[in-house]
Amino acid sequence: MLRPPSRYKLPCGYIVCPKSMDTRTLEGIKEEAPCGYIGCPKSMDKKEEAPCGYIGCPKSMDIKEERVTIMEKAIKKYFPIFVLPTLIAFSIGFFAPFIMGVYLSFCKFTTVTDAKFTGLSNYIKIFSDSTFGHAFWYTAAFTIISVVVINVLAFAVALLLTRKIRGTNVFRTVFFMPNLIGGIILGYIWQLLLNGILLQFGRTLTYSSTYGFWGLVILICWQQVGYMMIIYIAGIQNVPGELVEAAKIDGASPVQILKNVTLPMVMPSITVCTFLTLTNSFKLFDQNLALTAGEPSKMSEMLALNIYNTFYGRTGWEGVGQAKAVIFFVLVAVISIAQNRLTRVKEVQQ
Repeated sequence: MLRPPSRYKLPCGYIVCPKSMDTRTLEGIKEEAPCGYIGCPKSMDKKEEAPCGYIGCPKSMDIKEERVTIMEKAIKKYFPIFVLPTLIAFSIGFFAPFIMGVYLSFCKFTTVTDAKFTGLSNYIKIFSDSTFGHAFWYTAAFTIISVVVINVLAFAVALLLTRKIRGTNVFRTVFFMPNLIGGIILGYIWQLLLNGILLQFGRTLTYSSTYGFWGLVILICWQQVGYMMIIYIAGIQNVPGELVEAAKIDGASPVQILKNVTLPMVMPSITVCTFLTLTNSFKLFDQNLALTAGEPSKMSEMLALNIYNTFYGRTGWEGVGQAKAVIFFVLVAVISIAQNRLTRVKEVQQ
């Protein structure tokens, strides 16, 4: 005889089907449920079933609901313990430095221990710094072009790689690989490549800000198109095939299917990719530093690099650099939230 495990006993003392797949008669149990599994001898009441779907004891508790309840109670009980380490790390690594940074933007300081409150003087100095205004418009132009080019290329490649062609997995891997390379290394690689080409015409990336601008566009596109492509592929593959087939039956052309079926259904992916490319382009730093370092004469300097050079490269301007960082944060946050809301309202609810 096989003794039943205690965890399979009901409050009434009888055995309910534990989905054990063991149809042998257990000790003290002479009757089996109609399904062939071990059941309660008091059972045979087909109106009541065990949580597994088979006949069980009429005095049974719902084991499934009981387990969920116990799990929920355990999560609520130990939730603070699991969250506390992450909350402490987040506070130390982000929240506290952020609050300190906002405070220091109103101070004149060399280190955080000798900060003296000066009010809005740091913010006033920003408007007298012509390099910050140039860096803002340079970054804005770069962001607009890179967001459009990256998303168009990524979506086009995703469309091609969702067709039934050979070697799609290989192509996906190859397109994604540039995203794994660090920004500094990528910047130096493309600096060598582009300068090697431009030297044939007696030019370099630092000859004018225009060359540096388009060099940055080429670099960021090469790095991010593969990553955005993966997101677009996931969105395209989630488009219901019935919608495409129905459109074809109605006589829709491939362009009409793309415009009226695919694009509306892929809007969640477009929202994510637009958000990522927008924020990444605005925050671009290491590629800018490695490719042009802001040359010539800071004309190819983007906002993040301008803030870095102000804080570390100009004595007595540490507070101004911190004030620029606060403005930069607010600017990126406002633009990102606005973009997110504009694209989300166009998403189709499935």
